[in-house]
Amino acid sequence: MAEFDIGIMGATGFTGRQLAAELSRRAPSGARILLGGRNLERLERVAAPLDLPVCVVDSLNPGQVEDFVSQCRVVVSTVGPFARYGDPLVDACVKQGVHYLDITGEVPWARQVIDRHHARAAEQGTLLLPFSGFDSVPSDLGAWFMVQQLAAQGQQTRQVLSAFSIKGGFNGGTLASALNMAESFPARALAHPFWLDPEPPTDRETLRAHSDPSRPTEHPQLGALAPFFMGSVNTRVVRRSAALAAQAGRPYGPEFAYQEYMRMSSPAQAWAATAAMGLGVGLLRSKVGRKLAARLGPAPGEGPSEAEMDGGFVKVRYAAQDQDGRWHKATLQAAGDPGNRVTVRILAQATLAVAEGEGLPGGVLTPAFALGQGLLDRLEATGEWSLNLDN
Repeated sequence: MAEFDIGIMGATGFTGRQLAAELSRRAPSGARILLGGRNLERLERVAAPLDLPVCVVDSLNPGQVEDFVSQCRVVVSTVGPFARYGDPLVDACVKQGVHYLDITGEVPWARQVIDRHHARAAEQGTLLLPFSGFDSVPSDLGAWFMVQQLAAQGQQTRQVLSAFSIKGGFNGGTLASALNMAESFPARALAHPFWLDPEPPTDRETLRAHSDPSRPTEHPQLGALAPFFMGSVNTRVVRRSAALAAQAGRPYGPEFAYQEYMRMSSPAQAWAATAAMGLGVGLLRSKVGRKLAARLGPAPGEGPSEAEMDGGFVKVRYAAQDQDGRWHKATLQAAGDPGNRVTVRILAQATLAVAEGEGLPGGVLTPAFALGQGLLDRLEATGEWSLNLDN
């Protein structure tokens, strides 16, 4: 029997420190939490006020990683870029049958994890749950919620659209992951809209119909819209959820489609945001641009101030079209900086759901497919998250 219920890998990083505090505060009495990281002195600084035990572990040392994993029932990682540091930990979790969660937004790496581990993890009942933060739970759980609401009315879902309004910053780990992904994978590979599906379609018509938006648009239900910079991650996760649900005999809809945007105050603002996003993507694709971003952006372990994180917010408007062509709308509101406060809150609740869950499915799954209503209920119970149909 494992000595600890939850092991946090990367507990001394910017997100890991917040997660340790959040889990310490939210976990039920008697929960056993182990903090893991490379530096003993930094680990002890994090652990002391929380009265938690520590384990020195280098994420690139397979022996240390396996020892850390062997002590835990569930492991949660905040150590990115995951394509650089994540494989030994995932490998060890699958080998030892330990459930795993992370906050990656690295679609190419997640595809590799699916190819290497999904079949074995599914067979042995080990749950691997990437994308368990702001990437990509508001999208994944929001689309799932709309599908369930329409199903309760006897309707299948033809499509779901999401429009994000956010305020917040980003931390050094997030920047490092974005830079690594831009450097390591060609743009055409990142553009595949079904990259995470169990069996990604290849016909050009389907790929074109679900391709990422590149221009601003206006929608009668959602207003002025611009492409969302996280859309190329979140849409892939939602489509994997839909594909997994279809395999399980619970299809979202016969030709379900999902797309997402940023919600803007006017068409002119939508054009400006689109141009700015295009410039940012271009910089990430340039070696000079990546060097500039690394120099000017926060370093790993750094991020927004407490006041900045407290002052952030997430608001997502969803519009779902049923099989008869009627539209249904809902709104998600979450307090705090999206990439930090909201991510940590989501990750903590997902981790607790897995740690306390029974009969969980195995495989490389998505938060909506694996946890669904249970995760939504937990987030609502924090008092800092609400998702409701519009009147």
